[in-house]
Amino acid sequence: MSDVSFIKGLYLVATPIGNLGDISARATDVLTAADIIACEDTRNTKKLLTLLGITNKSLTAYHEYNADKVRPSILKRLRNNEMIALVSDAGTPLISDPGYRLVQDCIDQNIYVTAIPGASAVLTALQLSGLPSHRFLFEGFLPPKTAARQKELALLADIPATLIFYEAPQRLQETLRDMAFVLGNRKAAVVRELTKKFEQTVRGTLLELQAYYQENGAPKGEIVLVVSPAEQKQFSSDEINTMLEKALMSMNVKEASSFIANQTGKAKKEIYQMALKIKHASE
Repeated sequence: MSDVSFIKGLYLVATPIGNLGDISARATDVLTAADIIACEDTRNTKKLLTLLGITNKSLTAYHEYNADKVRPSILKRLRNNEMIALVSDAGTPLISDPGYRLVQDCIDQNIYVTAIPGASAVLTALQLSGLPSHRFLFEGFLPPKTAARQKELALLADIPATLIFYEAPQRLQETLRDMAFVLGNRKAAVVRELTKKFEQTVRGTLLELQAYYQENGAPKGEIVLVVSPAEQKQFSSDEINTMLEKALMSMNVKEASSFIANQTGKAKKEIYQMALKIKHASE
């Protein structure tokens, strides 16, 4: 451990999603210095600590099934000026786990909170997918039953962002089928076993991916499913001019241009020039 002193409080520590080499020196220092480590599964975290050479560390289980019961005791220890590290089984805490409630309570009680960044399956899969990354939505796991899954997908259908999901191997084919049915046959990527020996990214349309796994069988390992955004409506020049005229009633040229560019997906520079012409014509 480096010679570092830490402020007492809550540390959100990212851990490897597969490759131990992805743990940062800072994360190792925090885990070594922490008075206790709150984790999803103490067995998994104990294995990680052993590999890092960290011994005799106090662990407490904190997961979705016991969070309401355990959170008060963690907050009490934080108020008593202890240093606590929060980790998930793999990756960045608060992504698909109940950690955000603990953070909310710390903020409300003026307890120091900071994050030690690192590996994230969501962001790594997005990078590898080759799909648009400037705007994305992480949805976690979809419902396991077809009707509920299709209903949830319908709520996401018109969102102009790349969609990211976790999925279990045995449900992958059904999920790909439902996605194609509800969202249309969009481009997608199935990313699995990230940072591990058998890391794989399979890209194609949703129906192509369903056919691939129907032929090759369900994949093994942990899966992230990335789906391209809904296609944006194509707006005519007349429609954009009308939208700009309305926006300029309550906004200046710069604000209206930015707003309409976001609404239409058009280049902000192009919209700005159109807004200037409307503004000058009205003066």
